[in-house]
Amino acid sequence: MNSYGLSEEPTVEWSVVESGIGPLLLAATSAGLVSVAFHADPAVRDATLARLRTRLGAEPVEAPGSTRLAEPIRRLAAYFAGERQDLGLELDWSLTAGFHREVLRELASGVPYGTVVGYGELAARVGRPEAAQAVGVAMGSNPLPVVVPCHRVVESDGGLGGFGGGLETKRQLLALEGVLPQPLF
Repeated sequence: MNSYGLSEEPTVEWSVVESGIGPLLLAATSAGLVSVAFHADPAVRDATLARLRTRLGAEPVEAPGSTRLAEPIRRLAAYFAGERQDLGLELDWSLTAGFHREVLRELASGVPYGTVVGYGELAARVGRPEAAQAVGVAMGSNPLPVVVPCHRVVESDGGLGGFGGGLETKRQLLALEGVLPQPLF
């Protein structure tokens, strides 16, 4: 759980926004962006909000005009338009902990736009070279995909590996960043 201080309620504001890969649900706390969910149809929205409610102990409030969400929305729109490579957003890491948080922080700071890293290499970067599979689990539980770029983690043999948003979404993100060729149609 996050510590919000005595005078501050642990509020979570959320909105669904369109993106180059379909609707995304974005949620933020006073600490920063806390969650990004792909394919934000009603079922995904409901499951994401229930998870936020349980994990953060606060009732998520729909807030499309939220000042907390304004900058993430603006920067993600620029990213999908090919106008921004570094999102540079304030993040609330309270939905991840331990090894997963360590791996995700390394990914966020150490794997720039337009590059990829193998699961094993990322494990080695956090001092656990034997933990490639655990890195895969950390990618699958990433509460901030796109912003914490788990799409940039690939198999050592060149395969795409898995992706919570689906392999086609991963291909689209890697193509946007110039790692893969753009689809012909």
